[in-house]
Amino acid sequence: MSDFLLQSSWFIPFYGLIGSILTLPWSFRLIRQTGPRPAAYFNIFMTLVSALHGMVALSAIWQRPSEQIIFHWLQVADLDLILAVEISPVSLGALSVVTGISFLVQIFGLGYMEKDWSLARFYGLLGFFEAALGGIALSDSLFLSYGLLEMLTLSTYLLVGFWYAQPLVVTAARDAFLTKRVGDIILLMGVVALSSYGQGLTFSQLDNWANTVPLTGITATLLGLSLIAGPTGKCAQFPLNLWLDEAMEGPNPAGIMRNSVVVSAGAYVLIKLQPVFTLSPIASKTLIVLGTLTVVMTSLIAIAQIDIKRTLSHSTSVYLGLVFIAVGLGQVDIAFLLLFTHAIAKALLFMSIGSIIFTTSGQNITEMGGLWNRMPVTTSSFVVGSAGLLAVFPLGMFWTWQKWFSGDWSVSWPLLALLIFVNLLSALNLTRVFRLVFLGKPQPKTRRAPEVPWPMAVPMVSLIIMTLLIPIAPLQWPFWLSPAAPLGLIAPVTQLAMPLLIGAGIVGILLGSLLPLRRNLSRSSQLPVRFLQDLFAYDVYLDKIYGATVVAAVAAIAKISTWFDRYVIDGIVNLVSLVTIFSGSALKYNVTGQSQFYLLTILVGVALLIWFSLSGQWTAIGQYWASWLSLISP
Repeated sequence: MSDFLLQSSWFIPFYGLIGSILTLPWSFRLIRQTGPRPAAYFNIFMTLVSALHGMVALSAIWQRPSEQIIFHWLQVADLDLILAVEISPVSLGALSVVTGISFLVQIFGLGYMEKDWSLARFYGLLGFFEAALGGIALSDSLFLSYGLLEMLTLSTYLLVGFWYAQPLVVTAARDAFLTKRVGDIILLMGVVALSSYGQGLTFSQLDNWANTVPLTGITATLLGLSLIAGPTGKCAQFPLNLWLDEAMEGPNPAGIMRNSVVVSAGAYVLIKLQPVFTLSPIASKTLIVLGTLTVVMTSLIAIAQIDIKRTLSHSTSVYLGLVFIAVGLGQVDIAFLLLFTHAIAKALLFMSIGSIIFTTSGQNITEMGGLWNRMPVTTSSFVVGSAGLLAVFPLGMFWTWQKWFSGDWSVSWPLLALLIFVNLLSALNLTRVFRLVFLGKPQPKTRRAPEVPWPMAVPMVSLIIMTLLIPIAPLQWPFWLSPAAPLGLIAPVTQLAMPLLIGAGIVGILLGSLLPLRRNLSRSSQLPVRFLQDLFAYDVYLDKIYGATVVAAVAAIAKISTWFDRYVIDGIVNLVSLVTIFSGSALKYNVTGQSQFYLLTILVGVALLIWFSLSGQWTAIGQYWASWLSLISP
């Protein structure tokens, strides 16, 4: 039975798609008597089936070699487009994370979305979401992964714009869609180029292909940069990080998926493309520079936010930036562990803030306080989720970073300094939010806040247990660890690395606990401090920079195109129509009904045609006789 489930594990993503289809009668309101909740139950059941199927398949493949299932999608002449699926502990492990979090999120959504009249449509979109994510986890084909990433972009657009009656929601959905499309177009160029240079489009072939392909430096660089562009937008890396911030306008259950496993999908594809980046030092350094810039900027932006969703959405970009750095250094196992530990902890954090929003109907952390004794499950979820993101012994991120500095890799001091910076600011930001939301005196919006109902509490408790059990993964999954050496080594870090990281976290917690937090006057009266607050609170004014550059350029091109279309293209068409009108009006006066006049008109026309056709020959004959006369004349 387990072998059958293993061989049919390629079908697991279709469970989510089937659940999405089953919700259609309620989504289109063909069934109204029962209300929309049966649609949610169908989708939750199909997600549970996919999670159980994936776990059985994972246990069956645990000690076995990887397998590949190939579907020939299109065969024309020498063209053979295949859809390859990889059945391995890594792919099925990633699939189990997707289906497990999706199952808990959908149960959480029963409580959070219980009063929404479009509950069926929401669960239908979640099923489509889950199908795309599951397909990416199993895909071994770059062509298939690109198509699934496009499905993910579409589902993101639909979920962000779920409450489409609000203008701000429509704008956020549009910006999220267009921002991702910028990277997708360049990624498509890389996919096409890779298919022309390589023998196939499967990730499992990339390692051997990268060791044997004779590519020039400029070609390898352009290919690597084009393949980086897509994950840059998907993972909300600076300066394409604004869409994740604006996407917080969507429902919180979708935000849980988006900040835990959706952004990880782009990084997952990036990790599989890592052999291509080894062909070009410029591509590898671009990953490191891009990740470093994202880590620094989004860490500073996060501590300046007062919206509880945005304080955590920017930290998602921070940890995905670390994944970019790990891939640039060639440390694929570290990148996988970062994705895994971050996804679980961030899902728990977003569930906790979803509970706060559900109870208080607010998102401004300066208007909250005193929730720790009124919402014990939510408080515990926030504390455990925060500890899961920091280097706190013995939770998952501690073991991930300990592996980064365990001696298997000679890591540079600048990288250690960057991780110290991340741990310090993350601890500062999470402590600041905890003080404003859970500690202090109750505010008007939190004075009567109760704990959330069981559909929201049970998933949070489950994720608390999962977060506490995450340390088992780095110790028990040795197949993620590879002996390949990273790029760009500087000086080895001594055993002081982990104590320094833990000390940075402690310092961040102390600073977050001791810094004065003013609820009524959040902006400083000192001009330099206020300038920095506004700079980071408004995302270093990226939206205004885009408006003055990209948007202005597109608007100028559109105006020029409109002018050319109106006055040049339309002008030529209108000129032809006017000539036709005037010539027809002139000819109508020659309609006398006399046949001899019509015959005369035809003869004149034929004579003119003959004359114009022979005019070039008459000119040539004239030139010939002129040259002959010039020769015979004295």
